[in-house]
Amino acid sequence: MRALVYHGPGQASWDTVTDPAIEEATDAIVRVDATSICGSDLHILRGELPDVKPGTVLGHEAVGEVMEIGREVHSVRPGDQVIVSSVSACGRCPFCRDSMYGQCRFGGGWILGNLINGTQAEFARVPFADHSTHRLSAGLALDDAVLLAEVLPTAYEVGVRNGHVGPGDTVAVVGAGPVGLAAVITARIYSPRRVIAVDLSPSRLETAARLGADSAELPGRLIADLSEGPGADVAIEAAGDPDSFILCTRIVRPGGHIANIGMHGKPATLHLEALWRKNVTISTGQVDTSSTPWLRDLVTSGRLHISQLVTQTFTLDRMKNAYEVFAHGTDTGALKVVLHRE
Repeated sequence: MRALVYHGPGQASWDTVTDPAIEEATDAIVRVDATSICGSDLHILRGELPDVKPGTVLGHEAVGEVMEIGREVHSVRPGDQVIVSSVSACGRCPFCRDSMYGQCRFGGGWILGNLINGTQAEFARVPFADHSTHRLSAGLALDDAVLLAEVLPTAYEVGVRNGHVGPGDTVAVVGAGPVGLAAVITARIYSPRRVIAVDLSPSRLETAARLGADSAELPGRLIADLSEGPGADVAIEAAGDPDSFILCTRIVRPGGHIANIGMHGKPATLHLEALWRKNVTISTGQVDTSSTPWLRDLVTSGRLHISQLVTQTFTLDRMKNAYEVFAHGTDTGALKVVLHRE
């Protein structure tokens, strides 16, 4: 089969590799019908995740058809169309029993495209298939379904839920990339009074406004008003940048929540000299994808509209072109880039 193989910092190529095979009784082999590129894939290519070894097939988000299953897989069968979760869950360890799949201790967690071969390929081996795949609902478009592999549950679980967004809240989302925009969408589930999106890209701010942000602003007067006034009840950091994290600490109100979603490739300063008296709660997190079935049902029923997050589509064999477009998203207008089987 063909797959995108990581060869070291700054190096990846669309190569011919050995087809995946069942290795454990809990595995499934999935034909990849749609996959996408994540910001963490760019972190890998920059050499910021040294655990990823050269020769690894990248990618951890996919939708496809189950082709083969191990003898201990019971929830799916060959022919089923499934969402492949970005996080693999053994289902047996204490963390998995608490639905904290990202912290799985028996061989799961974020392993696809990280510790084992991933989904930016024609076929993928999915460990712990009973807990790491979700059947597609009838009528759910592939481009929407692939967003349920990671983007939507990350925004909801690590941003909205960890941030304790509630009715009447003022919510500030700093960073209007795919995950930040998904946080704008999913925050609306809880009827906040106001959702504010902050970004340096005018085009992304326009998209945030279309997706439901009450205000979409460059850092400036609005942020100063929050900093000097009552502040935001919830500040969601979705850019993975030290300056955006500091901005969140400035705008959150006393007693508020800062929910850090962004994956930071370098240290961010925690100004405790300014925060110690504000009674602020700061949360971080690895997505668990425990919310995927619920979010899938909301999307299928029309309660959540996420299609605008996908801005470009390519065929799998144009993987390198897709990476180039995604990596320069502020110039190309790319949010989420999806690749389809030919």
